[in-house]
Amino acid sequence: MLIAVAATASRMMKREKERSGLKAMRRAIKEATFNRHGFSAKNNLLTRTNKVFSHFVLTWKKNSSLQKKLFVVRIRIFLLWVGCAGWLYGRPQTPDAIFAPNIATPQLYMPGDALGYPVLRLNTPDQLQLEFDDLDGDVKNYSYTYQLCNADWTPAVLSEFDYIKGFSQVRIGDYRYSSIALTRYTNFRARIPDANCIPRRSGNYLLKVFTDGDTSKLAFTRRFLVTDEKVNINAQLMTPQNYELMHTHQRIQFTVNVAGVNPSSPQEQIKVVVLQNERWDNAVHDVHPTFYNGNNLEYNNDNDFVFPGGMEWRWIDLQSFRYLSDRIKDATYGKTSTDIFAKPEPSRSALSYYFYKDYNGEYFIKTSESVNPHYQGDYARVHFSFVPPDNTPYPDKDVYIIGQLTSYALNDSTRMRFNADKGMYEASFFLKQGYYSYSYVTVDRNDPAMNTSFAFTEGNHLETENDYMILVYYRAPGSQADELVGRFAFNSLNGK
Repeated sequence: MLIAVAATASRMMKREKERSGLKAMRRAIKEATFNRHGFSAKNNLLTRTNKVFSHFVLTWKKNSSLQKKLFVVRIRIFLLWVGCAGWLYGRPQTPDAIFAPNIATPQLYMPGDALGYPVLRLNTPDQLQLEFDDLDGDVKNYSYTYQLCNADWTPAVLSEFDYIKGFSQVRIGDYRYSSIALTRYTNFRARIPDANCIPRRSGNYLLKVFTDGDTSKLAFTRRFLVTDEKVNINAQLMTPQNYELMHTHQRIQFTVNVAGVNPSSPQEQIKVVVLQNERWDNAVHDVHPTFYNGNNLEYNNDNDFVFPGGMEWRWIDLQSFRYLSDRIKDATYGKTSTDIFAKPEPSRSALSYYFYKDYNGEYFIKTSESVNPHYQGDYARVHFSFVPPDNTPYPDKDVYIIGQLTSYALNDSTRMRFNADKGMYEASFFLKQGYYSYSYVTVDRNDPAMNTSFAFTEGNHLETENDYMILVYYRAPGSQADELVGRFAFNSLNGK
């Protein structure tokens, strides 16, 4: 009798140890749950995975054969989850980038307004025009999808079913082969969004165009915004109080009335971003309100939202390759290609300000001939030259061309090379017929942030005409994505 009781107690103690081991394993997996509110994901994932496998070793030694089998199944599920998380959060999410060398002139704009920033209003019939050329000149199976992003363009941790109504992918079936043009290409077009693939949340969106129904075969990306305006914004342009900046920079101050979202913790739930000339590379963000006045958040600190004024943007008219506009020095015409040589351009940093109408770094596709610019417009290799003072290269600085024609990218393809024989910086780009505005900037080689500067190439002036856009984001309690609840755009000259 006593022996039977002792055996039963021994089995119960053994099972309790097994249950304790499984509980430890469950706790380890729970503790290793991906930190969805931070994007130092790679390091977190590795650290927490190591913790899980430390528990795995200890638990494996204690468990019975049956429990080991169950344990292996759980570990396999966990590994699958780790793989999916690593794939999702480790993939590049570069906005406004071209990944396929055969892609040229990708554009996303308001229909009828090629210079309009791509913005959709939530739950309205608004649409955008997508257009790009495939220089292979054939037909490929292109599709697009959306990625919802937070205010800082990190991917929102949501299933696509949470922010896309309908299908997650749409094939692009509208295309035409080029004609007349020397350059052979295929022009693809689409209206965004399709009726079967509609954004259901406001926020920052990344349009991804890819081939063969495979999102890993990414061709290019473009940003667009979906707004659900619930806050009111009042803004004005001010002269900086800092004497060193008051003649060269522009300061934005504004008030946001957040009664429409009624945040319980405005400092944590409200984010603002200010863009100059629709540029994300020098956007000002992560700024808290200077004052809280009831439902009004006031942003009026003297040192916040201060932008260099720059100079009116340079331009080149390529609407015709036969007629050479006044910014073009020469052209070479071959049987299959054309080379356009722009006039060498000196630094304007020492010049006084003078006004002329410009397009603030944007471009549009158009021809002066009676042809369709979308599939009959031609391409040319356009050569740019920038002449530094005394024909001497800037020490410890690189020179870049920026504008929408380069997507404001700072890389080897946009960096100009100094030609010692000519005493000038040179770069060339394959451009379609149209009208382009651009600027030259310098970047300090010792600056890891690669901040751009007009100071040595264009100069900065308080009077320069610039466009500004204020974006207000709201993170609801328990939400995993930023909503775009306010947008206000105005011009520095007229406030509209």
